[in-house]
Amino acid sequence: MSSQPRCPHCRHFLYLDALKCPNCEADLGYHILTRQFYGIRNGRVTIDGQNWYTCSNREWNCNWLVWEDAPAGRCFSCRLTRTRPAADDTVALEKLAKTEEAKRRLVLQLGDLGLPIVPWDVKPGGLGFDLISSLSEGKPVMIGHANGIITIDLAESLDDRREALRVRLGEPYRTMLGHLRHEVGHYYQNVLLPDDEAWARCRALFGDERASYREAIQRHYKFGAPTDWHQGFISEYATMHPWEDFAETWAHYLHITGTLQTAAAIGIHLDASVTNLRDTDVIPLESYADEPIQRLLTDWEWMSQGFNRINRSMGFGDLYPFDIVGPVRHKLGFMHDIVTRAPLTTAEQYALAFVEETERA
Repeated sequence: MSSQPRCPHCRHFLYLDALKCPNCEADLGYHILTRQFYGIRNGRVTIDGQNWYTCSNREWNCNWLVWEDAPAGRCFSCRLTRTRPAADDTVALEKLAKTEEAKRRLVLQLGDLGLPIVPWDVKPGGLGFDLISSLSEGKPVMIGHANGIITIDLAESLDDRREALRVRLGEPYRTMLGHLRHEVGHYYQNVLLPDDEAWARCRALFGDERASYREAIQRHYKFGAPTDWHQGFISEYATMHPWEDFAETWAHYLHITGTLQTAAAIGIHLDASVTNLRDTDVIPLESYADEPIQRLLTDWEWMSQGFNRINRSMGFGDLYPFDIVGPVRHKLGFMHDIVTRAPLTTAEQYALAFVEETERA
C-alpha cells in the first residue's frame, strides 16, 4: 500500500513525521489504514463514519491517529512500546521521540508487506519494545531480542554516540531504523518458519541456530570476522551466529524493498535513453510480491548504483555500502519467499492489530 504524503488541504508534500503542514499550517494526523494525512480539529477527525483521535503521545511528536474504540489512547505503534522512560525524564523522552519515529516507519513497512503483528499485550511472545536510555539509567542497556520483546538503548538516537558505535564495531552503516529492522528480524524468524521443513531450509542457508550463542559472541569479539567473510555474508556481524546472519539479511531485505517502494512512489527510475548506467530502463515497483527475487535484486543493483553516485556528489559515502554476492542473493531469496508467502489481508491485519480488550482473555 502506497503512502499518500500530502496535505489534505493544500496538497503540499509532507514527510511521514509531519504534525503540521509547513505550507498552510494545518494540524494533521496520520491514518495508518489508508496511509493518508487528515486535517484534525480539536484533536479528532471523522473518517468513513468513524471517529479518530490524536495519539496521547502527540506531545512527543507522534502524529498517528487512534480509532475511537481502540483499547488505549495510544496509537498502534506507541502501544507496542512496553517500557519507556519516566514521565519526568524529558531528556530521555526527547530521544524516545526520534526512536518512535523510526519505529513507526518500521511498522508501516511491516504492514505494507502484509506481515502479522501480534502485540505483546495480546499474546505471550507478541511483538513489543523496551525503549530505555543508558544515559538516564546510568548503566548499560542490554540491546537485543527475547521472546518477542526488542530492547533498544535510546542513547543510540544521538548521532555522535551511534557513529562511535558504528566505527568501534566496524560497520559501514548504522541507523536507528536499520537497528530496528535487524532486531525485528529475530522476531519474524520465529513467526514465519512454521514447521521443520522451513527450519531445515533456513539452517541450510544460515547455519544451525541451536549452536551456542554465548560462545559465538566470545569468539566474534575476540577474533573478529573471518577474513573471507565477504564471500558469503552481507556484513561482518552476520558471521557471528546464524541468528545474526538471518537478522542482518532480513534487515537488508527491508532496506531494499523499502527504498525501492519509495523510489517508485516518487517516480524515480533509470531512463536508458539518457543514463550511462545501463541499456534498458529500470522502473522500481511499489511491491515485488508477485516478482521473482531476481527482478528485485536486479532493480536494486542499478538503482543503488544511482543512489550511491548521488550521495558521492554531495560528499557523502555510499547510500548502500554493501556487496550482494551469490550466497547472499540466495539468502535474500529465502527472505523473499517467506515474506511473500506470509501476507495477510488488510482485514486480517486489522483483527490482529486492533484486538479489543474483551478479546485478550
